[in-house]
Amino acid sequence: MGTLFGVKKKEYFSVKNIKEETFSVKKTEELGEMTCSGCKNEYSKALLKAKLFICPNCGKHLTVSARDRVRQLADKGTFKEQNANMISGNPLKFPGYRTKLKELKETTGKRDAIITGEGNINGQRAEIVVLDSTFMMGSMGTVVGEKLTLAVEYAMKNTLPLVIVSASGGARMQEGLFSLMQMAKTSAAIEKFSENGGFYISVLTNPTTGGVSASFAMLGDVILAEPDALIGFAGPRVIEQTINEKLPEGFQKSEFQEEHGFVDKVVHRSELKEVIGKLLYVHKKIK
Repeated sequence: MGTLFGVKKKEYFSVKNIKEETFSVKKTEELGEMTCSGCKNEYSKALLKAKLFICPNCGKHLTVSARDRVRQLADKGTFKEQNANMISGNPLKFPGYRTKLKELKETTGKRDAIITGEGNINGQRAEIVVLDSTFMMGSMGTVVGEKLTLAVEYAMKNTLPLVIVSASGGARMQEGLFSLMQMAKTSAAIEKFSENGGFYISVLTNPTTGGVSASFAMLGDVILAEPDALIGFAGPRVIEQTINEKLPEGFQKSEFQEEHGFVDKVVHRSELKEVIGKLLYVHKKIK
């Protein structure tokens, strides 16, 4: 940080680590029901968890929390989380933001919209980063940017490949410019990682939009996507209203992006771990 903020450093610095806390968590990931956004059928969360949160009726890929995503991808018992206690402050003193964060921590047990750590994917070591759209729509604030950057630096230092699973609505408006700064910060970290010979797999899930799609999410050496995921900067409705034209069928969906060269391959969630594992094996550095 140096003298970047001078005497006002403490006032504006918005990321801090905290000691272990015990949150009063409603076990919403295990109890209750979920409605499929495709066919509108209802299923127990326990059933959907066993099905990788894929609708048994229509095959729709439903929202997955970061914890469940890690369980789906990482080999059992291999994942070691990093920087788990990092939380955001309120650098702009945005009205109600601190209260909203507190309520989310209490109801979800999550401190922010990202999990990072080292683990194995089909036997291949990797640094794993997962965004969580169930926490403020996976929006990228200072915590997401800082933890992701630290993960990239860890991967570079330890000669590990990098796997980032994106699920985000974009920048976090409550942190304003501090949020937008994370786009440049994370992109610079990925560039340095690439210059040092790092291998980066980017996985785009529904949705991957805004400042996340405009930064690290689209910088992968290999870019994979789940079926029917919304991938783009602005949403289709906003674009249509701006240009006053009807967009092509399936515009900004992962299949459309694959057809037009923005995505290398659309991969079914049930095959994602195997595909990533094979890519990591093929690109493994021989020491």
